Amino acid sequence: MKKLLLFLLLAPAIRLAAQAPHSHAYNRAIQFPDVPGFLTLACDFHQHTVFSDGSVWPNIRVQEALRDSLDAISLTEHLEYQPHKADIPHPDRNRSYEVAKDNARAYGLIVVNGSEITRRMPPGHTNAIFIQDANKLLIEDSVEVFREAKRQGAFTFWNHPNWTAQRPDGIARLTALHLQLIEEGLLDGIEVVNDLTYSDEALQIALEYNLTIMGTSDIHGLVDWQYKVPEGGHRPVTLVFAKERTAEAIKDALMGRRTVVWYNNTLIGREEQLVPLINASLSVSKAAYEGPSSLAIVTIRNTSDVEYVLQSQSGYTFHTGADLLVLHPQAETEIQVKTLEQLKEFDLSFTVLNAVTAPNSHPGIVLHIEIE
Repeated sequence: MKKLLLFLLLAPAIRLAAQAPHSHAYNRAIQFPDVPGFLTLACDFHQHTVFSDGSVWPNIRVQEALRDSLDAISLTEHLEYQPHKADIPHPDRNRSYEVAKDNARAYGLIVVNGSEITRRMPPGHTNAIFIQDANKLLIEDSVEVFREAKRQGAFTFWNHPNWTAQRPDGIARLTALHLQLIEEGLLDGIEVVNDLTYSDEALQIALEYNLTIMGTSDIHGLVDWQYKVPEGGHRPVTLVFAKERTAEAIKDALMGRRTVVWYNNTLIGREEQLVPLINASLSVSKAAYEGPSSLAIVTIRNTSDVEYVLQSQSGYTFHTGADLLVLHPQAETEIQVKTLEQLKEFDLSFTVLNAVTAPNSHPGIVLHIEIE
C-alpha cells in the first residue's frame, strides 16, 4: 500500500520529467517564415565530431540539430588534421557523414557530405560540401584540391577568414590565391559569421566578389553550452531560401546566393534576401482608434525568432515610447501612434537596427496600416 501511495504521489513529477525534453525542444526550435516563392530552411554547414577534432559522436550532432529544428547540416571534418586517429582510426574520411546520415534518416534531417580543407594561410581553411568522396580530397596541392572538389560538384566556402590564429588583427583579407580561386570559380562563399565572431570585412568581400554569405557554428563541443541555449541563446545558422526541402534545392539556393545569416539576434544578408524575410516576419494584426481619439492602437505580429529593434523614420511619434520599437519574437506588440487626426490608412517607416546589409548599413521597411 505504501509503495502504491508513493507511486501515485510521484507519477505527476515522472510524467513532467518525461515530457520536459519535448517541451524544451519545441521552445528552442529555430523558426522563420517562408518568403514569397521560397521555403526558409535553417542550416548549419560547419560542425565537427570525434572523427576530427570535435568532442562528440556524429549522432549527437544529429540530435542537437533535431532539437533546434534545423533542416540540413554538414559534418565537415578536417581532412588533414586528425588528433583522435590513435583512438578512432578511420581510413575512410566519409565515415562521419555515413554515421550521421544513418542516424538522421528516420527524422527527415538532411545531412550533406562535406569536409574541411585545412591549410595554412593562404588559403586557410575551406569547407567543401555536397561532395561525393572526401577521400579524393586528400591532395597536397592547395589549388588542385579545390578543382577536385568542383569535379565532385561541391559548393565551397572560406571558413573563419577573420580567425586570429591566421589573421592576428582579426581582419579578413583576400590574397592572390583567393583571387585565383574566385576567378576560376573554385570558391563560392565566405563565412561572415563563425562561432561567436562576426566580420564586417568578410561581408564586404562577399558583396564585392559575389560570394554567398554564410554563418556557421563550427561547433566542436556541445551546442547548448557554447551558445547558452538553456538561457535563451541560439547557434548561428545560415537561412537558405530554397524552392524545395531537398539537398539539391539547398545547393541551388547556395549557388544562387540566396542566404541570410542569423547570429546573436542579428540578421545579415543582401537586401534582396533580407527585406523579404523581414516583411514576411512582420504583419499588422489589428489597427483602430478608440472613440474620438487620434491615437491609433496598432498591433504588430512577429512570426520569427528575431527580437527586432526598429527605429522610426516615418515622422509619427508614439504615445507609449520613443522612436525605438522592440518587437518580441513569436509574439504581438501593441503601439500607440499619434496621427493628429483619424486616418483611414497610413504608413510607418522603420530602419531595422539589428539587420545588416553591408558594413554600417541597415535596411528599411514600411508597414502599411489600414484602420478597421
